[in-house]
Amino acid sequence: MSLGMGEGWGWGRRGEPDWPPRATCPAREPKTVLARPCAAAATALLTGSDPASSASACRSASLSVRYGRLPPRVFSAAEPETMAKPAQGAKYRGSIRDFPDFNPSQDAETLYNAMKGFGSDKEAILELITSRSNRQRQEICQNYKSLYGKDLIADLKYELTGKFERLIVGLMRPPAYADAKEIKDAISGIGTDEKCLIEILASRTNEQIHQLVAAYKDAYERDLEADITGDTSGHFRKMLVVLLQGTREEDDVVSEDLVQQDVQDLYEAGELKWGTDEAQFIYILGNRSKQHLRLVFDEYLKTTGKPIEASIRGELSGDFEKLMLAVVKCIRSTAEYFAERLFKAMKGLGTRDNTLIRIMVSRSELDMLDIREIFRTKYEKSLYSMIKNDTSGEYKKTLLKLCGGDDDAAGQFFPEAAQVAYQMWELSAVARVELKGTVRPAGDFNPDADAKALRKAMKGLGTDEDTIIDIIAHRSNAQRQQIRQTFKSHFGRDLMADLKSELSGDLARLILGLMMPPAHYDAKQLKKAMEGAGTDEKALIEILATRTNAEIQAINKAYKEDYHKSLEDALSSDTSGHFKRILISLATGNREEGGEDRERAREDAQEIADTTSGDKSSLETRFMMILCTRSYPHLRRVFQEFVKMTNYDVEHTIKKEMSGDVRDVFVAIVQSVKNKPLFFADKLYKSMKGAGTDEKTLTRIMVSRSEIDLLNIRREFIEKYDKSLHQAIEGDTSGHFLKALLAICGGED
Repeated sequence: MSLGMGEGWGWGRRGEPDWPPRATCPAREPKTVLARPCAAAATALLTGSDPASSASACRSASLSVRYGRLPPRVFSAAEPETMAKPAQGAKYRGSIRDFPDFNPSQDAETLYNAMKGFGSDKEAILELITSRSNRQRQEICQNYKSLYGKDLIADLKYELTGKFERLIVGLMRPPAYADAKEIKDAISGIGTDEKCLIEILASRTNEQIHQLVAAYKDAYERDLEADITGDTSGHFRKMLVVLLQGTREEDDVVSEDLVQQDVQDLYEAGELKWGTDEAQFIYILGNRSKQHLRLVFDEYLKTTGKPIEASIRGELSGDFEKLMLAVVKCIRSTAEYFAERLFKAMKGLGTRDNTLIRIMVSRSELDMLDIREIFRTKYEKSLYSMIKNDTSGEYKKTLLKLCGGDDDAAGQFFPEAAQVAYQMWELSAVARVELKGTVRPAGDFNPDADAKALRKAMKGLGTDEDTIIDIIAHRSNAQRQQIRQTFKSHFGRDLMADLKSELSGDLARLILGLMMPPAHYDAKQLKKAMEGAGTDEKALIEILATRTNAEIQAINKAYKEDYHKSLEDALSSDTSGHFKRILISLATGNREEGGEDRERAREDAQEIADTTSGDKSSLETRFMMILCTRSYPHLRRVFQEFVKMTNYDVEHTIKKEMSGDVRDVFVAIVQSVKNKPLFFADKLYKSMKGAGTDEKTLTRIMVSRSEIDLLNIRREFIEKYDKSLHQAIEGDTSGHFLKALLAICGGED
């Protein structure tokens, strides 16, 4: 499906889209109403009540209303984002607050003295400006002009230079005027900074948009919509104009009928249509409320089997695609969107200083604390430390002041954020995520024809690798076992032996791995990890920390059958200490399989939360007894209780208190419990990151997860790393190995 530029809407005299894009629109009177699912859970986390049960109640209420089991109820879920004006009862989430005992005349004098004479006292300037709120800075500007007849911003521009000057001057402008200046710079001169336009217009509230439009008119005596219309084109322009209206619905109630209608409209506008009806995407994503769209995204995934982001990537392109993805990210979590933008601004060689300055200035009195916590959770490092390592001088000092603190310890500076952030995966645990592989049984399967085709591909001079890949990568493991049996019956030959003699290198390891029954493949990988000089502890951890009881028991049986030795004996002779005890515990395959026990979860959390009593060995034993034996649902509750008790993520505590292989295996268990597909997505990314490729890890994961959850892994990969697994494989491998991996990958996201 392609993106037809310039199609979909007509344009009026002022460049406004003709409304509506459909002949008819669903009625706005809700038949039934649903709460935003996460509101109750967020409240529970802040009040110390049970977030999971609250989340479950919200989700259950949604389903019950849909199927008529409960009468409709109305919930309120306001989401304040206005500068320094949290809703009544809401926590202030900015890092900059009003300075107590504020004296604008005294501050104006301090700044004047700091810039008087030869040179300027930059330290005094940054200390004062970063410790005053924006409202207070405006008062300082007025007093400065009254006392000295001079413009403070003009003096700061004269005295300061470079990035430091841009940052300080940005802080001195009122928020709407700072946004107006950013947009003016983005569309001035040759070329357009589309990323700046996307960031600002996709993330601002209705009120902020209205203030921005007024500030632009006041500052430049120009119409913002006209300027953007004149500097952009196509559907990108249309969506920007829609966002500029600042008319997103702000209802506290959501119509279930309208949610279902919007899901169907989006599906028909993209996946089911030859070409794409971009107008539907623009109308729905540009106008519906956040509460409504979050439910639309949930229902879209259930209906289509793919997240809305995947459809946008498949149906749209260019700047329009980037804008729509930014809108979706901001609907889901504005703070997470900015955490991601900040990370990308500083990762790799060079720093995108304009982006860094713009975000640190604009979010310092809105949600910087939430951004910091999500940043630390998502990237396993604090925003503070990344700024510290990526910038220098007074510029760095000012940014760190705006950041407001270092979060290397979860919740150390703001425990509420640690708990609210945990709500994200706590709710995901409540949802039943369907695991899907990428390799499925072939329709019209004919083992006789496949066996003959494989024999022909390996007969005579040369080998037809393409045919081998095409057959083996597109059959389920059960079907491959039938092919092996048929091959031996027809030709009296061992298919595995023939493949081994005809193929070589990475392709041979991949194809032979696919041909083995899963338990025997895992047993072989464990055997290889322990044979020869040295031990591949990472492979041992990856397999034993992630397999189910049934899979572990099958591996034990296969290991004994293939190598005439128990897996436990092999682990005992090749590892030592607590690491050996943990692996043997995991290798028993006796993890509990029930649900959560709330009272026991509190006791377990208390058991591992006490890091001060006993020695390191005692702590590791306590962690082992709980992490290696409790069920996944129960461990999720333990981790939640742990946060509520300590304001620390259990993963952070493990990394802080332990080291070496013991630390690595416990972290792997925790990550697997939280989100197993994400754990494997991280492993795949690291196997292809930097110089060289870890082909063994890449092959092992692609083979072992191909029929279990590789589709889910693909989704986690693109969500976290902003590129598809398909693209990563394509850029890091080659030849027939590449072709086989892409066949297993199953598609481009």
